[in-house]
Amino acid sequence: MDSNPAEAANNVPEYAVSEISGAIKRTLEQAFGRVRVRGELTEVKRYPSGHIYLSLKDEGGKLAGVIWKTSVRGLSLQPENGVEVIATGRISAYGERSSYQLIIERLDYAGEGALLARIEKLRMKLLAEGLFAPERKRALPMLPQVIGVVTSEKGAVIQDIRTTLLRRFPRRLILWPVAVQGAGAAEQVAAAINGFSALPAGGAVPRPDVIIVARGGGSLEDLMAFNEEVVVRAAAACSIPLISAVGHETDTTLIDFASDKRAPTPTAAAELAVPARADLLADLAQRNARLLQAARAVTERAHRRLVQAERQLPDLPNMLGGLRQRLEDRGERLAVALPAMLRRKRQALAEVAPRLPHPREQLAGKRHALALLVGRSEAALRRALALRAARPALGRLSAAPVLALLRERKARLEGLAARLEGVSYAATLKRGFALVQSAEGTPVTSAAAVQPGATLALLFADGQVGVTAEGARQGRRKPRTPGEQGALL
Repeated sequence: MDSNPAEAANNVPEYAVSEISGAIKRTLEQAFGRVRVRGELTEVKRYPSGHIYLSLKDEGGKLAGVIWKTSVRGLSLQPENGVEVIATGRISAYGERSSYQLIIERLDYAGEGALLARIEKLRMKLLAEGLFAPERKRALPMLPQVIGVVTSEKGAVIQDIRTTLLRRFPRRLILWPVAVQGAGAAEQVAAAINGFSALPAGGAVPRPDVIIVARGGGSLEDLMAFNEEVVVRAAAACSIPLISAVGHETDTTLIDFASDKRAPTPTAAAELAVPARADLLADLAQRNARLLQAARAVTERAHRRLVQAERQLPDLPNMLGGLRQRLEDRGERLAVALPAMLRRKRQALAEVAPRLPHPREQLAGKRHALALLVGRSEAALRRALALRAARPALGRLSAAPVLALLRERKARLEGLAARLEGVSYAATLKRGFALVQSAEGTPVTSAAAVQPGATLALLFADGQVGVTAEGARQGRRKPRTPGEQGALL
């Protein structure tokens, strides 16, 4: 018998909306506890609360995601649209919208993002070493005489730089051609920078006053030569101010951080290197006008001050008349005062003269003092003569006998030295004799002590010769003819 449909419907469980949403959320969180999702960031939006909402997409779908404010501070990269990443987090459901989302806790670059991660790691390393410090940046010369360019000799970059220089202010240009992408490009760029930096001033090749490192736009892989450590270190160590102009305006490479100036394009780099001649002429004309105006203002102020000073000057003829009258008055008073002063001086001298001693008395006193000094000096001389007479007889001897004795001793010493030189074996060697020594350096005094084949050394006055012995010969010595010189050995 068939069951009633109403009764069957009553057997189906009935849930509230929140219960279904919670069950789905629990199921998702249990099935996907922690996942890593690869995709391209899109719809990135940061809210005032600090949370970041975004989506991950690939060819087949799109997944909503959220980064809570507490996790934003720990991210190793800033989310941007179009960046391929690997997001690590957990799947959760949002019941109010019947949707699920990935709660992201970590973001890493994927694909091209891996290159960016490598670049970022190198950037942090060089930043810690101080290669990007602002105090290392140098000012560019206002008007360089020579400009060095490191770029490819082919392409539009060098043409854009040359055209811009001709338009703004023609300068001498030296190109160091390099490969700007591919294998070995980084080494060529670094070698060019170091080569320009090593040029001596006043050499055969002019030393640039500023260097431009330039390249046109391209993908991240195309620009990787300018993200290599060897290029960045060469730019930081360059002794010449350096301008980097790599890629388009939105492209940023590590050489931009190490250079003294970054230009968004090669054309902008040339504009940074030299000023516009028309602008300089306009500025010069403006400065000339300002100087003329300032000079006129100074002259006018000086003229006003002179007029005011002229009004405040006193009446010179009246002043001179008063001074002349005062001088005449002083002259008359002086003519009266001088005789009066002479009379006062004579009166004072007359009062002092009786109290002064007579010159004869002063001469007598000086003669008495001189007689006392003469007596004391004669007594001292007699005492000195008595002491000299009482000295031992050796003190009165002359130096002549001592000098004669020294000459005699010197002649005897020279004779002994000549005799010693005569018995020296070195003097014997100089007369044509030789000293026989064994291989160990000991003298050989008899032929019997020499074994056949033994190594000997003959020491002459001017050096040593090595010989090999053939063996001692027995028998009687060959008689010498009269006058024949005998052999030492």
